[in-house]
Amino acid sequence: MYLPTVVFFLLSGLGFCYSLLKGPTNATVLAGSEARFNCTVSVGWVVLIWLSNGMPVLTVTSSQGPIETSDRFTSQNYTSGNEITLELIIHNTQLSDSGKIECSIQQSSENNFAFLSVQVNGSLFIKNSTLTVKENKTVEIVCEALGWAPAPDITWMTNDSLIDKSRYVTHQSQGSNGLNNALSILTLTPTESEILTCLADIEALPNPQNATVTVIFINSTIENDYIEDNENTWVIVLAVVLSVVGIILLIVIIVVVVRCCCLKK
Repeated sequence: MYLPTVVFFLLSGLGFCYSLLKGPTNATVLAGSEARFNCTVSVGWVVLIWLSNGMPVLTVTSSQGPIETSDRFTSQNYTSGNEITLELIIHNTQLSDSGKIECSIQQSSENNFAFLSVQVNGSLFIKNSTLTVKENKTVEIVCEALGWAPAPDITWMTNDSLIDKSRYVTHQSQGSNGLNNALSILTLTPTESEILTCLADIEALPNPQNATVTVIFINSTIENDYIEDNENTWVIVLAVVLSVVGIILLIVIIVVVVRCCCLKK
């Protein structure tokens, strides 16, 4: 049995003349980062026990300080006047850490708990970074998010302006290890070249993750002019080649005739 659990039961029947002044507040963090929770108690405190989802993870006493049994759960204290703030630090947070975080002073008190939400920032990509589209052509652009928790909120932008949600559809699915996937399909009929951005967001991210694709629009008039120019270029090249070949043949014929005349003499 873990030492914090032993201390928890040994002290459960004792009463102390101090009180909990302020409990912890909810926190949302990315997996692998730190989560911090504070409880403020009055002077005269003796022991405070931190619990995660009902299980003691760290005990702090006024005489010995924190009694640590795992390097993932540590503590530090702050004193201000007649108040002492005890901080729980959860290192390298994991999905399984999500849930209820309590600070117990072995007395009946309200607001002594908060909730931790650990989220996972997965991957986001669009298969093609560049897409060429002809006039009056409708295309579907697919943005895929893999390995998120929770499933991300997907939005699209074009040239830094939000695209209406009616123009794309997003499907969510359960992935491996309790993670989530999302597939967003944008239907587009371009009228000009533009840069499209797929954005994936969860609460713990300071900024949404993004993936971009450049859509190159080809106007039919421009395309026809290009084809016509190419055809004209080939005609000119062919004419020049035939002219050069004709001149060479003429020179060869002249040389042959002259040589034949010289041989007869």
